[in-house]
Amino acid sequence: MVATPGRPLVIAHRGASGYLPEHTQQAKALAYGQGADVLEQDVVATRDDRLVVLHDLFLERITDVARRYPGRARADGHWYARDFTLAELHGLAVTERLAATGAGAEFPGRFPPWQGEFRLHALDDELALLRGLNVTTGRHVGAYPEIKCPAWHRAAGIDLGVVLAERLEAELALRGPLPLWLQCFDPAELRRLHAEGFRLPMTQLIGRVPARQGDWAGADPLSTAGLASLARHCAAIGPWLGHVWRDGCDTGLVARAHEVGLAVHPWTLRRDRLPDGCATADSLASQLCHEIGVDGLFTDHPDLVVRVRAHGRRLAEALD
Repeated sequence: MVATPGRPLVIAHRGASGYLPEHTQQAKALAYGQGADVLEQDVVATRDDRLVVLHDLFLERITDVARRYPGRARADGHWYARDFTLAELHGLAVTERLAATGAGAEFPGRFPPWQGEFRLHALDDELALLRGLNVTTGRHVGAYPEIKCPAWHRAAGIDLGVVLAERLEAELALRGPLPLWLQCFDPAELRRLHAEGFRLPMTQLIGRVPARQGDWAGADPLSTAGLASLARHCAAIGPWLGHVWRDGCDTGLVARAHEVGLAVHPWTLRRDRLPDGCATADSLASQLCHEIGVDGLFTDHPDLVVRVRAHGRRLAEALD
């Protein structure tokens, strides 16, 4: 889905994660209230094959799992969600993301670590929250689940891509239409799901170094030929922000993607972690929305992009 020029979709990256701990129900409700068009869900599998909303395969950087279950880390020192049941995960306390060093928060100016009452939740719970808010507000906010590490999950005994795609198709069949995109970094995974007959709108995520992501079917995904290949089974691409905007300039990727019918949803705009050469988050959001013409924008600060988008629209109306 290509958005109206100047009005890209505001995609709440892990919810309003610039204000509340990521992927909590509170962060999702705040993002909804701030005017986000889409809520993002990273999805991993539990030991009892339930789908839980969690960015990492492991738990220790956002929960108290090390204190609650000191003996259940793997040999690599990580506590994996796949080793716990959904009920066990529900019992963990969730905090603002901690730094990889374990000293303090990843983003020091955000919600203070270990304050408040936050929990992990299942994908079903988030979809229920989203559906309920759409009923009470009359809006049509969508969902944007990501298949996390599909090859790792298959090795761990679950075909996460198929399980998630089937769950989303069942959601649409049982409860009616919902704006929806299925995203993944693994290029082979989305090709496989399409070949197996799934017709959910799919977004190919593109990392900072695409060559590290796997099999691109022989074409650079940032080239016109590579984009055309992706357009055979994807509705959109989700490139790293640096592939779209570099040193204050448009790289041309959005125009190339639009030529082959792909929408472009870059990631991630953060007020507190701006790319080199960027003066302010507002100026970057304005350039992306109103000059470069992205179709959606992943952001930790949905209210910022909603405000910039609205300002541009009012300015365009004044000039008409």
